[in-house]
Parts: sequence; structure tokens; C-alpha cells
Amino acid sequence: MADILLSNTYFLRFDPKQESNMTPYPPLATLYAASVLRDEGMDIALFDTQFAEGAEDAFPQIKAHAGKLFMIVDDGFNYLTKMCLVNMREACFTMIRYAKEQGCTVAVSSSDATDHMDAYLKEGADYIIVGEAEQTIRELVVCLDAKQPTDGVSGLACSANGGMHKTLPRQVLTHLDSLPQPAWDLIDIQAYRSRWMQKHGYFSLNVATTRGCPFKCNWCAKPIYGNRYNAHSAHYIMDQIELHVKQHGATHIWFCDDIFGLKPGWIHAFREEAERRQLVFRFKIQCRADLLLNENNIADLAAAGCDEIWIGAESGSQMILDAMDKGTTIEQIRESTMLMKKHGIKPCFFLQFGYPGETRKEIRETIDLVTGLLPFDIGISVSYPLPGTVFYDRVQAGLKQKTNWTDSDELAMMFAGTYSPEYYKKLHRYVHRRFRKAQGAWYLKQVFKGEPTDLRRIMLWPYYAVRVMVDDQLVSD
Repeated sequence: MADILLSNTYFLRFDPKQESNMTPYPPLATLYAASVLRDEGMDIALFDTQFAEGAEDAFPQIKAHAGKLFMIVDDGFNYLTKMCLVNMREACFTMIRYAKEQGCTVAVSSSDATDHMDAYLKEGADYIIVGEAEQTIRELVVCLDAKQPTDGVSGLACSANGGMHKTLPRQVLTHLDSLPQPAWDLIDIQAYRSRWMQKHGYFSLNVATTRGCPFKCNWCAKPIYGNRYNAHSAHYIMDQIELHVKQHGATHIWFCDDIFGLKPGWIHAFREEAERRQLVFRFKIQCRADLLLNENNIADLAAAGCDEIWIGAESGSQMILDAMDKGTTIEQIRESTMLMKKHGIKPCFFLQFGYPGETRKEIRETIDLVTGLLPFDIGISVSYPLPGTVFYDRVQAGLKQKTNWTDSDELAMMFAGTYSPEYYKKLHRYVHRRFRKAQGAWYLKQVFKGEPTDLRRIMLWPYYAVRVMVDDQLVSD
């Protein structure tokens, strides 16, 4: 039996919207932790929760590792785990309690455990990994294996004398290429591939080129990688992509970085590395509008196979962007969108409603931005206060009893917003319909121009037009 059992806590079944979307990605941070521990000579087993029915599915493996080390390492690269969903937290607690019944030592690394250390320790966790996991996990395992005290291991929290003891903070890793490649062999790749192929007709895998974000949007929590920015070399990343393309059969890559390609010259080196290896794949990234104004970067991304770029547009109101400390302008959103379209890349917008100070006027400005620029797709959320952020501190007095969403589609307002929670639920559907109506009209015009079009969007246009008419009062004064 393996020395250490690793697991994660994202259960696709507990997130109905994501289960319907069926775009599952392996737990990348868990695979990095596994590879680091194997470099220490440890024998590692992994229970991936992605397709499990529930926490109980992990019990046989936990029981088989009774009395050994059980480590829960969530994928801090995936925004779904950063949201700290209640369904996943409860499943994690169930696994912790069962592992303790089996005499295991339990360590947890996750955004949620960092935000709620007391709760996880109360459920039985022996150690909380605070911050970046790999170096802390390596040192912790060495100490435990040698039966030595763990006080000298930076980046830990544990129960002590009826309270909580924290060791010194862990400094983030700056030379990312010193990490071994993720332990992809521990994942059932076929389980992921079959679901992607059945739903979408292609297979996508995830890669992280960087860690952290140096920008200071005041609603964005960074409990794992912090307000820093460190990057792998293009060579290191392309080794991973080559494995995905040639051995795993992936034709698409999701770069799960908070911000892709911020380091000067990195995007061009990435393109050259892909061309040198003659690797052909499509990919999507997340970036900022102001960083996409260098047309050479856009051209390099397009040449390398970039299909979609998601930007945090957030709002069509400059007042709201400034209140968020976003650091971008409406004009930059417009200009970057035009540049992406010029080079054949699909621009996509993240939007956020409900930020304090937003009224129907600002909501209309956001809708006008979307229907005027017509991105390829949009993702809508409401302002979500997470511990450790300036935004959380601002709205803390108005927080309700509920502090986390149950699943990613809940979209509950957890503080006293300008309008009711029911209003924002209706607004979410309305904005999607306004967007699809505008898209359908645009595609219809392409027919008359003899240009390629999307017949499905055209066929749905009458439906969205009627629904929008019914709900127009949502944004009128």
C-alpha cells in the first residue's frame, strides 16, 4: 500500500450547472503535490473526486491507508475551487472525519481551509497548509516520516493548547521550473477524455503557466499564491503540452492562469516553442484588457492557436471599475475586443453585477457595452465577498448568515445589495437573453452579406426577442 493517499474535494455531481456543461479538468495542484512527494521517494496513491458520487466513494481507499497520511490538496488553479462551495466543504469534512476514524494523519491545502482554518481543525484536520503547498508538504512529510516536530515547517496551522498555532509564513516559490512536471499518470485520463468527446467532440486539458496576480482588484481573493506573479519558462510549459497532445490526445488547452503572458517577451517565446516542436492545438486564456493592447502579443497568440480570451470586463461603468480598483478603462475593453476580433480570436467577457454603488444606470451601461461590442460569450456573476479582501471588509457589516454558495450556479447575494437577491437572479437571465438577441441579429445580418453565420443563433433570435420585451422593466428607472 502507498505511503500517502492524496485527494481533492471537487465533486462534479454536486455542481449541477458544471455537470451539465461537462468541461471537467483534472486537479492540477493535486498532481503537482503528488509529483513533489514522489521526488522525495514516497509511494503515492490518488483518489480523484471529480466523477465520484460522494465522499463515501473515497472510504475504501482511506480505509486501505488506515494509520497513514491522508492529504487533501485542492486545485487552487481552478476558479471553481476558489469559490469555496458549501457542497464541496461538507464532502471534505466527511472525508476528514472518516480518515480520523481510521487513524490517519490529515493535512488539508485549499482556499476554503485557509479562509476557515478553525472549522477544518475542529472537524479533525491535523494540519492546514497555508499558502503555496508543494514546499510545505515536502517538509511536513519529511518531518512526519522522521517523527520530528513540525514547528520549523513554514506555512502550517494546527491545533495547540485549545487554540490554533501557526508557523512562520511560507514564501512563494519564484523559480517554478524547479518543480517536477505534474503526476498525470495518477489520473484516469480516459475518464476525462470520454466525457469531453461525448459532450463536445474534442478533448481539453489544463495547464498553468504562472502563479499569482500582481493586480489589486479589491474583490479578488488570493489565499494560495498571493499578490505575486511568477512564471514557468515557455520550454517547461511546452513539455507539458507536448505530453497532452501526443500521449493524452488533447487538441485543446485551457490555461488556467489568473493572467496569461504578463511577463514581457513570454508570449513570443511561447509561440516560437510551439512552432519549433510543430505542435498544433487550440487554447483559451484569461487576461486583462489593458495587457492585450500590444498587437504583437495578439498576433503571437493567434499564430500559436489561441481560440478564446476571457477578460474581466466586469462592468460597463467606469465608476464601478474604479470602485473595484480594477485598473482598466472602458476604452481599453473596447480596443482590446476589436484587436482580438481583428486577429480571429473570440473575445469573452466576465461580468459582475451587484457591486456597491451600482444602480440601474450602471447596469444599463454594462448591457450597452456587451450588446455594442458583441463578444463571443459572457459569464455573469454577482459580487461575492471572500475573506481577506478589501471588498469583504467593506460589506462585512451587511453580510447575511450565508457566506458561501452551495454550488456555482447559486448566485446568491450574501450582503445587503442595492436590489433584492431575486432581482439579481432575474437580471442574470435577462442579460443573457439581451446578449443572445443581439448576437442573433448580428448573425442574421451576415446572411445578407454572404458571410459565414450561425443558423442556431438566428433560429433562437425570435425567442430571445420576446423574452427580452417581457423583462425590459428590470433595467428601466
